[in-house]
Amino acid sequence: MMQAEVIAGVDVGGTFTDILLLEEASGKAFAWKVPTTSENPARGVAAGVAEACAAAGYELDVVKRLHHGTTIATNAMLEHRGGPVGMLTTEGFRDILHIGRHQRPLNYSIMQDIPWQARPLIRRRDRLPVTERIGPDGAIIQPLDERAVRMAARLLAERKIRSIVVGFLFSFVNPAHELRARELIFEEAPEAFVTLSHEMTGQFREFERFTSAAVNGFVGEGVQRYISELEGQLECEGLDCELRVMTSAGSIVSAVRIAEKPALTLLSGPAAGVIGATWIGLSAGRRNLITFDVGGTSADISVVVDGAIREAGARDMAIAGFPVQFPMIDIETIGAGGGSIAYQDGGGAFRVGPASAGSRPGPAAYGQGGDLPTVTDAHVFLRRLDPGRFLGGRMKLDIAAASHVMTRLAETLGLSPQQTASGILRILNANMAEAIRSRTVRRGIDPRHFALVAFGGAGPLHAVEVAALLEIPEVIVPPYPGLTSAAGLVTTDLRYDHVRSAFLRSDRDERARFAAILGELEERVRADFARDGDFAQDATITFSADTRYAGQGYELRIPVDLAAGDPLGATAALFHEAHARDYGRAFYDRTVEFVNLRASGRRVSSRGGIAVSTGEAGGGAEVARELCCFMTATGIVERETPFLMRWRLPQGSEITGPAILLQDDTTIVVPPGSRAHCHASGSVIITLAAEAAH
Repeated sequence: MMQAEVIAGVDVGGTFTDILLLEEASGKAFAWKVPTTSENPARGVAAGVAEACAAAGYELDVVKRLHHGTTIATNAMLEHRGGPVGMLTTEGFRDILHIGRHQRPLNYSIMQDIPWQARPLIRRRDRLPVTERIGPDGAIIQPLDERAVRMAARLLAERKIRSIVVGFLFSFVNPAHELRARELIFEEAPEAFVTLSHEMTGQFREFERFTSAAVNGFVGEGVQRYISELEGQLECEGLDCELRVMTSAGSIVSAVRIAEKPALTLLSGPAAGVIGATWIGLSAGRRNLITFDVGGTSADISVVVDGAIREAGARDMAIAGFPVQFPMIDIETIGAGGGSIAYQDGGGAFRVGPASAGSRPGPAAYGQGGDLPTVTDAHVFLRRLDPGRFLGGRMKLDIAAASHVMTRLAETLGLSPQQTASGILRILNANMAEAIRSRTVRRGIDPRHFALVAFGGAGPLHAVEVAALLEIPEVIVPPYPGLTSAAGLVTTDLRYDHVRSAFLRSDRDERARFAAILGELEERVRADFARDGDFAQDATITFSADTRYAGQGYELRIPVDLAAGDPLGATAALFHEAHARDYGRAFYDRTVEFVNLRASGRRVSSRGGIAVSTGEAGGGAEVARELCCFMTATGIVERETPFLMRWRLPQGSEITGPAILLQDDTTIVVPPGSRAHCHASGSVIITLAAEAAH
């Protein structure tokens, strides 16, 4: 057995749980996949890590940390299956969560459900008003009615509501009433899970602040239960390691912090993928990237501009339609993946997804009782997957079962089975291309100047054909495409964020207050590092300001340069430049308002990354030849296609399509005319055929 200090990165998907073991000193990595145990994901995570260690030849005690990406909170919101929540709020404002704002999610739709009205996270009967009032300057206008708080806590306890949100007006300026309310709640209900709105987000806009707190309360018990269960399962497997969890902002934080603020994990899994894909793209020398993560159930798309991951703006920070104020990577998620089910809807239209067959029973080709046609079945039918070498040969695909469900759907649609299978892929590709347009073209970004980083188990199967629809000239396939999210988990850094609304103005001398607030935020960030046992002095702290012209309704986030002689004035100048760049003009004579100030602390890891194998010695790369089907602008074409083992291709190899590259965690489709290059970074870079890219 080998001995080393290892970090385990574990990403739980809808179909598979991806595991990457990384030796910290050498960068040596070992990849492993196991089916997701949907009924109890924690059990699958712990057992999967133990199984991966055995397969890699490691003793369990070499695993020092487990970095985890989870979809527990995401699924609770998407499926609206959180726990019951109660709320204490300022008298007269119990309906803020229902009223929301006047902006409609779909401006021109006359038939739409407003999420916070159609599916409220907290029922009105459980939103209890309390007499208290704090003014916008933080002064106490009306003292907190402590008796009312106690009565409300007892009433919610009688209703079997354990999760309680406290949201008072202007608590972000003066949190005294919220803090006292928590003390009183614990006296009446010691087992309560209490969320204070000012601790979730120290910002103005009470609807978004209250909603953020409500989301935390809604997913809180489920995430806490999962973290506790996972720690127990790890102990049962003999894994004595520190657990850290990925947040929506693409950072790793302690399990203790997640237990306090479970909502930080809302985009945990997808964020890890963006981190991993960015690292892959930069390693290959590309700085403008579109990350394209396609798994068994969903596809996640994000954009990296000049090496910088885009964070969601104030208008885009939402989950399941509920606006939130947590830092998060800008990610578009759609229901499209290898398990997406194809069907004919009630109007006779040919549809694919968003419903998925999941991991069990999964696609018909898995041979586990699935009897609905899926995207994976279409690939099997069109001979784009090797049935004997799926997951490195650990799972055999059933061609007959895939053919049966494809033929049955074809009869319903009045098409041939081949047309049906290719139609499934065309529809899915079009849906994914449209999702990419929503994050690029509609925001003034030209995808033709970007590379598409394709990962997830199904991403490399579709990437070139999706890129062709958008005229993207290049596709990058990472060394471990099916485990890129897991790679992101082991290559990311510890990070903490704090924000405070300030409302400073450029027409006043606010420099002293500006410096004081930034100093306060820095202290809070360093305290977070210290609490987790990390050396706070090793953290790099950066600052930014949400800035606007006085009277505007939304802000631009501008970096703050403390080294400048006048940081406040320098930030205002940068805001003018950013406004001109984003909106076409700037108003240099207008007052600039600094609405929120932010501090972000990052403790950069000393890890050098992942060492990647670039070719296996001995044995030819080609293992089979098949007549495979490919989608082109003119229709379906069949070509005799070599199946090549990716890791038998030496560094620098050039392969002209058609070709299918096989590896344990994915299959890479190189259509006719496209050219694949085995890059020194370990990635495969595919240049699209001229007729496909233009």
